[in-house]
Amino acid sequence: MKKVKNAAGNDDMRPEYDFSGAVRGKYYERFRQSSNVVLLDPDVSEAFPNSESVNQALRSLVSAARKGRRVMRRPSRSQR
Repeated sequence: MKKVKNAAGNDDMRPEYDFSGAVRGKYYERFRQSSNVVLLDPDVSEAFPNSESVNQALRSLVSAARKGRRVMRRPSRSQR
């Protein structure tokens, strides 16, 4: 089915609106960097009542991972 275009254009646009100097997507990158949306599966979201509890659990996990990480170095060429 084809869309029927309005012959008069967009009637909602007022004549005093002037977008001739506008830049498309001017703030897109800034917005993208400041928003971080993560979708949780239903079974996971049942375990966390709010975003604060999710953040607390993730911080605990990161902390435990950092403490458990061991620095492993490759043997130098003379030891091989």
